[in-house]
Formats: sequence, C-alpha cells, structure tokens
Amino acid sequence: MTVAETPTDTATAITRRLRPRPRPHEIIRRHPLPAFFVLANLLSWIAWTPYVLSETALGVLPVTLNSIVGVLPGAYLGPIFSAFLVTAVTEGRAGIRSWVRRLLRWRVPGRWYAVALLGVPGGMLLTGLAFSGGEIHAPSLMALSMYVPLLLFQFVTTGLAEEPGWRDFALPRLQDRFSPLVASMILGPIWALWHFPLFFTEWGGYPDASWTRATSFLLFCLGFNLVMTWIFNRTGQSLPLAILAHVSVNTFASLMWDEMFPGIDGDGWMYALAVGALVAGAAVAVLTRGRLGYRGPLGYPGRLGR
Repeated sequence: MTVAETPTDTATAITRRLRPRPRPHEIIRRHPLPAFFVLANLLSWIAWTPYVLSETALGVLPVTLNSIVGVLPGAYLGPIFSAFLVTAVTEGRAGIRSWVRRLLRWRVPGRWYAVALLGVPGGMLLTGLAFSGGEIHAPSLMALSMYVPLLLFQFVTTGLAEEPGWRDFALPRLQDRFSPLVASMILGPIWALWHFPLFFTEWGGYPDASWTRATSFLLFCLGFNLVMTWIFNRTGQSLPLAILAHVSVNTFASLMWDEMFPGIDGDGWMYALAVGALVAGAAVAVLTRGRLGYRGPLGYPGRLGR
C-alpha cells in the first residue's frame, strides 16, 4: 500500500528539482579542507598520468620522461596551486596575504635551523647506524660538494611545491578542528596517498620495488609528519623551516644514504627510515604531551577549518 502524495509533498519535490545545484566556488567555500584535499590529489594525478604511462614507468606511451620532468608539473599543480585557489575563493586577498606572509617567515630562532638542517639528517644517520649494524662509510667528496646545491634545488622544487599546501594551508585548519595529534594523523596518510601514482614510476622504484616500499613510505609519512607539525608550530608557523626539514630528508636520502650505508640494500632503506621516523614522531608526541608545539591558531582570519 502506498500513501497518496499531498499537494505539499508535490510542491516540495518540484522545489527540490528546480533548486539550482551549488556551483564549484560555493562548494569550495562550504568545504574548503575537503576541496583542497580532493584538488591537490586529483590535479597532481592528472598531471602525472603521462609520466606514469611513459616508458620509464608502465610503458604504455612511447615517450621517455625522467623523474624531474615527470614529477614537477604535477607537484606544482597539486598542493601549492590548490592551496592558492581555495584560499582565494574562501578568504580573498586578505587570506592570500596571510598565506604569503607565512611563506616568507624566515625570522625564527637559530636553533630551529639547526633542528631542520642538522637534527633531521642526524636522526637519519643514527637510523642508518642502527640498521647497518654500525657499518658506515665516509661519503665521497662529490656527494659532499653536491649536498648544499641539491638542498637548495629541492627547496624550490619539492619543498615549495608541497609544503604551502600540506603544512601552510591544511595543517592549521585541521588543528583548529582537532587536536594537533589527531590533525597530524589525518594529514599524514593524505600526504602519503598523494604520492601513490609515483610508485608505478622510476621515482618509486618500479618495477623492482615491492609493495613493502609503499607501506614503509606510508609509515614514514605518519611518523615524520608529527615531527613536521612540531617544527611548524614551534617556529610560529614558519613555512621555510617546514620546507627545510622536508628537503633535508630528501637530500640526505637521495645523495648520502647509499654512500654511507651500502649494506642496507633493496627496500631496506625505506623500512629503516620508516622505523626511524616513527620513533622520532612518537618521541615528539610523548615529550610534548600530544600538543606538538601547538599554541593556538596563528595568522588566520575568520572561521578556520570548516
């Protein structure tokens, strides 16, 4: 048996059908964080498609792309562009100015430069010693001479492409809604997921790398993200310091690790870094009692994190 519709029910149904669908900018204004996460991943993955299908990856397209040419377009189109777009739509010029100011926040105590530039590689060095059984080799003069240039290159490529989105846009808004620990646990997996298509390219060791490398990378992102949150919060939301911490990992891993710890082969290096990051992240969480240096929202006008 069905219940007959009343005139009111009919009118309501017609109104719903005639109601205009929300436009993209309205959706972004209502849900800035989900919009950012979707755009950051989707735009990067679309831009990475030629690289993933190239001969240096899945081999579907008859083109050859190296990792720099293949990765950078998607990296710049994803987090940093999405953060700029969502900030412009939701907060206008005032929000863009605040966002840019944090990009230029270099004036922080010198000890934090030591943490980012020396402490992070130092932690990786201790991790390598632990997993190599104490076996360590001196790096070559070539590697030492290339360290600073590669660090600067990583700063304007990897760091500048990613961190204005993950740390400068998303993290403060997450912390406005959740505790710093929970906010970091949300951001870490999303940060790792963003890299997922790259594991089907030479960047991720395809086709030789096993599935354990991607799993170890996820664990690394979970642990190191806690460290990144702590550095970002304790430096008054200084994005340059967050970038330096990020690219210190990349530079040491790509330039120094194999030379200093040749005995850790295969996917063992990623597993070692994952364990080291989890230990460091857990230590920071315990020592800060889960606050990760958070002292309340800084520099964001209006309603955050909605």
